[in-house]
Amino acid sequence: MAFEELRESMVTHQIEARGVSDMHVLAAMRAVPRHAFVPDVAPEEAYADHPLPIGFGQTISQPYIVAYMCEAARLNPDCRALEIGTGCGYNAAVMSLLAGHVYTAEIVPELAKRAAQTLEELGYLNVSVKTGDGCTIWREEAPFDAIIVTAAPAHIPDILLTQLSDGGRLVIPVGSLFMGQELLLVERKGDEYIRQHKMLVSFVPLRGPEAE
Repeated sequence: MAFEELRESMVTHQIEARGVSDMHVLAAMRAVPRHAFVPDVAPEEAYADHPLPIGFGQTISQPYIVAYMCEAARLNPDCRALEIGTGCGYNAAVMSLLAGHVYTAEIVPELAKRAAQTLEELGYLNVSVKTGDGCTIWREEAPFDAIIVTAAPAHIPDILLTQLSDGGRLVIPVGSLFMGQELLLVERKGDEYIRQHKMLVSFVPLRGPEAE
């Protein structure tokens, strides 16, 4: 099956069928070659409906979760977005087709280097990658209109809330693998931060001093 057919099947059966309806998000999911970010995995497996290991104890999220989080963050071309947990770079690539610029951070140097190379080779030029603690490393670029976190801290780091613009959205999994995790949407309204529970999830733990 051709890559385009695999992506079309992925979007139709895994994403649209489960309620993601933003046409821009669906188009981005159809466009990004997920297999290119996990070259050691068979193409059919790259587009399967589950996470995949990418080394160093990290994973690439299942396609549905990537799409769901992007839709919840309400990314748009005027949006300056922060991603915490670059991993292999796939999520950042999807975000780059929806936002004006994506700032992404990965605490594992080897993954950050590999992701930056893949993103550049594939032409995703509106993505900036740094190695380090994602909660603090891009503070000079704040405020952000959207923040997507792809690993779970025990609680929402206050330092992330301060980096949201007024009206900004934070999409973040919170909790532990043992006690359970929930995906939260936090919207800043002036000095208020309005939290919404979205779903139960399972993410690798967020690493770094702000994650405890």
